Amino acid sequence: MIKVGDTIPDVAVSIMVDGAPTEHRMSELMGTGKVVLFAVPGAFTPPCSDQHLPTFIDTAAQLTDSGVDRILCLGVNDVFVMHGWGVANDVGTAITMVADPYAEFTKAVGMEVDASFAGLGTRSMRYALVAEEGVVTAFLPEDDGFSVIASTAVHVLKVVIDQAKVAQDAAEITESEYFKELAVKADALRKGGAE
Repeated sequence: MIKVGDTIPDVAVSIMVDGAPTEHRMSELMGTGKVVLFAVPGAFTPPCSDQHLPTFIDTAAQLTDSGVDRILCLGVNDVFVMHGWGVANDVGTAITMVADPYAEFTKAVGMEVDASFAGLGTRSMRYALVAEEGVVTAFLPEDDGFSVIASTAVHVLKVVIDQAKVAQDAAEITESEYFKELAVKADALRKGGAE
């Protein structure tokens, strides 16, 4: 199973571009900037349509304002189904609907599940993750693989805001007078000019 610190697997997926199915590598979609990906067991299924996707539609602007460059929704469905689901829910350009029809990315991150009991076959467990420059910085899987709790946009937004605060605090500490003074002393020691 994927974890914080792992590089996003470079697997081929499909998205609809100008009305045509287009293959992309996940490195293209997630390799630069801060990217949120949330995965669903199935497009048009009730929990995904009624609970999961809407949280990201409602929170997309806040995520973007908090420094997220792209939001991806991934499902083990074909590209036409993922695109149709996005259109039906009016995601516009806020969320990119990503098709993983053969579950290749899903298997590469260790999140595949046999949902034959529900007539779905191999699907993705429900989760969300945040990646920066292609490296996972947060991973939010559902405990049972299907609930809609940990992977909602509200939880993702909290993580993104917390990450931004930690980065800001680190920058402020680095720029503080104390650390500048230490840097001057260290430089003097390197040059042999310290008392």
